[in-house]
Amino acid sequence: MTAVQRALIALAAGAALGTFTRCTSRGTPDEEVQVSSRKIEDVLATHTDSLMSLPGVVGTAIGSCDGSPCIRVLVSDSISASRRVIPSRLEGYTVRVELTGPIRALEDSPKSPPK
Repeated sequence: MTAVQRALIALAAGAALGTFTRCTSRGTPDEEVQVSSRKIEDVLATHTDSLMSLPGVVGTAIGSCDGSPCIRVLVSDSISASRRVIPSRLEGYTVRVELTGPIRALEDSPKSPPK
């Protein structure tokens, strides 16, 4: 699977699951919030490869958490070792870990015969 396919799957999964899954945050209310000078799309593009290299991470996406843009990291299982090393913030943006289970690309459906 190419990096582009992986990114498209991750974005589609994040968009589809965004309103149906529960976010979990490891940050504390007293944490100092640093505002990023970069767009969230640029921050995600910079960090996606390193996040995807963690065991159990199956995707990344941009979402909304508590009314603000955030980075969502999708994991395949709740005991994934990667959950301990995923930061709670990246360049000022909140990072939320979401349990999605495995994500697989759909196979192309057979083309219907011409009418």
